[in-house]
Amino acid sequence: MAVVDVSEELKSLASTMTSIEAVLDLDSMRADIAVLEEQAAAPSLWDDPEAAQKITSRLSHLQAEVRKAEALRGRLDDLGVLFEMAEEEDDPDTRAEAEAELTEVRKALDEMEVRTLLSGEYDEREALVNIRAEAGGVDAADFAEQLQRMYLRWAERHGYGSEIYETSYAEEAGIKSTTFVVKAPYAYGTLSVEQGTHRLVRISPFDNQGRRQTSFAGVEVLPVVEQSDHVDIDESDLRVDVYRASGPGGQGVNTTDSAVRITHVPTGIVVSCQNERSQIQNKASAMNVLQAKLLERQRQEERAKMDALKGDGGSSWGNQMRSYVLHPYQMVKDLRTEFEVGNPQSVLDGEIDGFLEAGIRWRKQQEK
Repeated sequence: MAVVDVSEELKSLASTMTSIEAVLDLDSMRADIAVLEEQAAAPSLWDDPEAAQKITSRLSHLQAEVRKAEALRGRLDDLGVLFEMAEEEDDPDTRAEAEAELTEVRKALDEMEVRTLLSGEYDEREALVNIRAEAGGVDAADFAEQLQRMYLRWAERHGYGSEIYETSYAEEAGIKSTTFVVKAPYAYGTLSVEQGTHRLVRISPFDNQGRRQTSFAGVEVLPVVEQSDHVDIDESDLRVDVYRASGPGGQGVNTTDSAVRITHVPTGIVVSCQNERSQIQNKASAMNVLQAKLLERQRQEERAKMDALKGDGGSSWGNQMRSYVLHPYQMVKDLRTEFEVGNPQSVLDGEIDGFLEAGIRWRKQQEK
């Protein structure tokens, strides 16, 4: 790469970094860190475990964000020095090292820039993810379970906590549906671009004639409800059923009727939770999911009114959004962004950051 080209690119990257720092508002983040550190040091912190968890989680996230931005700024500054050394010494090894670092810094800047695009009302929330098998019989149920594993592996790769609230197992293989939470700041903003119908094309392992099968699974992503949200639920509108939780193949998870199913009669929304031993805890978790679904319904209704006023009929991007083709060729392709990967297994193992970044950028473009 020519010296002039390098100089221009470093200027461009430095300008991008300055824009990112301005959007993140690092001074404000440092001020928030100081306040949270004081709260975290209070002797009474763990008197309220839920509040303590939020404080420590938020503190950890902000510290990581500031460290990441400061480290990236340092790497960018060092790059100029590295290229100067390579030029002065006319050293091919140092030049190769500098060019490799330039590629890495460019990639890291792209990733950080995507984070600044998450500015929606609920984007910084944790995420509730619901996956359900759709058309395709046992293959769809198997696909739904693969998607659950994909998202949980993605969360694990990033060090994010997760908790499965409920899983309804299919008779032969896979799952009918599942609901789980990803416990990380901005999990909702990041994963919300995954909402829609996912399609799998493969030779069915459940077909004794080895025929190609197309199956579908639906993904719904909701922001976790917080106390500041206004979701009024009349207890008389609820039907609460308790039942015995079960695992794959009908095997009992526990021997008491602790699992809870709540039906919101006016809307027909049904939620359930079976992960806790206590019926009270399961009911509380199920109510959290119901509140999130009602909040999303409220948002959708408001959005539909705005779309009607604008006369544009709304957006339909959240329907069929990604294809996973395992036969006759290997390809995972996002139907909105055109982003594609030729290694479906790596995607199903949780390597979905490329799709998430492309989806977030695409969504921002749609909003303009």
